[in-house]
Amino acid sequence: MTASVVTVQGTVNADGTLQVEKKLALPAGRVQVTVVPIPDLPKNDPFWQMLQGIWAGQEARGHVARSAKEVEAERQALREDWEQRMLRIQHLQEEARGLRERGA
Repeated sequence: MTASVVTVQGTVNADGTLQVEKKLALPAGRVQVTVVPIPDLPKNDPFWQMLQGIWAGQEARGHVARSAKEVEAERQALREDWEQRMLRIQHLQEEARGLRERGA
């Protein structure tokens, strides 16, 4: 049986309980939880300000981020393109080898 690993962000409440941000796509049952604190960046952090500026610019332009499904579809298309390219290269190499052998 393969174990599913799910990473989700959440908040530790003042009473020590953990509240996760979304429903977990796991069957009911026991789980192991590892909690890693996420540091808050100060509002005047230059990196954070740069990211805020980028996000604000994207929002102003109406930018909509691609979904994971769209990204994966593009990756798959690139893989297929490269596979076709490699097959064409292999065919050319075999053709050249044959020409060299006949010419020798």
